[in-house]
Amino acid sequence: MSRTNAPAGPEDAGEPIAAFSRRSRAAQALGRIDPVTRGVVPPLHVATTFIRDPDNAYSSGFSYARPDNATVREAEAVLAMLEEAGAGALLFGSGMAAATAVFGALEPGDHVVAPNVMYWALKRWLREEGPRRGLAVDFTDAEDPGRLRAAVQPGRTKLVWIETPGNPLWTVTDIAGAAEIAHAAGARLAVDSTAASPVHTRPLALGADIVMHSGTKILNGHSDVVAGVLAAREADAFWARVGAIRASGGAILGPFEAYLLMRSLRTLHLRAERQAAGALALATRLGAHPHVARVLYPGLPDDPGHAVAARQMEGGFGYMLSIRVRGGEGAAIATAARVALWKRATSLGGVESLIEHRASVEGPGTPCPPDLLRLSTGIEDPDDLFADLDAALRAAHG
Repeated sequence: MSRTNAPAGPEDAGEPIAAFSRRSRAAQALGRIDPVTRGVVPPLHVATTFIRDPDNAYSSGFSYARPDNATVREAEAVLAMLEEAGAGALLFGSGMAAATAVFGALEPGDHVVAPNVMYWALKRWLREEGPRRGLAVDFTDAEDPGRLRAAVQPGRTKLVWIETPGNPLWTVTDIAGAAEIAHAAGARLAVDSTAASPVHTRPLALGADIVMHSGTKILNGHSDVVAGVLAAREADAFWARVGAIRASGGAILGPFEAYLLMRSLRTLHLRAERQAAGALALATRLGAHPHVARVLYPGLPDDPGHAVAARQMEGGFGYMLSIRVRGGEGAAIATAARVALWKRATSLGGVESLIEHRASVEGPGTPCPPDLLRLSTGIEDPDDLFADLDAALRAAHG
């Protein structure tokens, strides 16, 4: 997306603290000081229209708010830094808006491979809307390299979409291996890394072409913003098409939401590390619980995806886990009904811990077992979270 004559910002003038770590640069929102007030917090720009120059040009770089916004640019610069995205990042009004923009940039007749275990709303969109848009979509067990390779059709497949860890079974796909398979067939690899965050996984560095996040989740982390993120390794024609789709469709994130998201990115490392540590502690203890049949979490040494996760994840295994409750669906629903500290709500990645019976949400055709409870670990005391869930499990089986 062209930004001719744009005013200097972190992405244009260089970061004042570029020599420091991603953690430090995120904490200071790239260290940029507002040139007008000298404030250490980037300002919020809410204008929807801008003055033309006497010669009818826009030397400010801004003409209208639908395709572009200065506050959005600031947040995108932080996200691009976190993802080490050579082509930069784009913010959308939701995760679904971001994801569907990638599929929208394909041509009718293009073949897409997607995982069986993935965000349910996007899988439903691919099943229902993909064919209407002329896309041929096949689903496979992407965590199995052999099955992924078999599903990709050289010369016909244009996009391989994976999600790792995959919601809500937390399957792990080898990103570098998937990139090799996709590129050998002439396809791009896009990775939904929502459950990992840039703190724990950097898909672009592992060979992916595009990384996607639901910014609603841990990137924002406070359950008060709906947002989507795309970042790309190279600024090619396909990436330009994605940007054009956002601009023409008016799918950009609002400035206030971008401002809140940037606020949250400054504490992302603290939250992600705390939440991952809490998730691992819970997964370990729940694995020995008499009323838990199985714990699904890639951080456990006996998890099928642990070896790959240990290779491609850094500093933790994410904040999401699931448990399969002994006694089946009834016991699982009864357990969720009896918690106090955990909150029965959808979504994930917030500072408050959430519990949800996913099969009830996803309905017919879901790969989610009926005895499964999805757990999003927040920043509360892990001992308190375990005690609350332990009491609910015991009460449900009483």
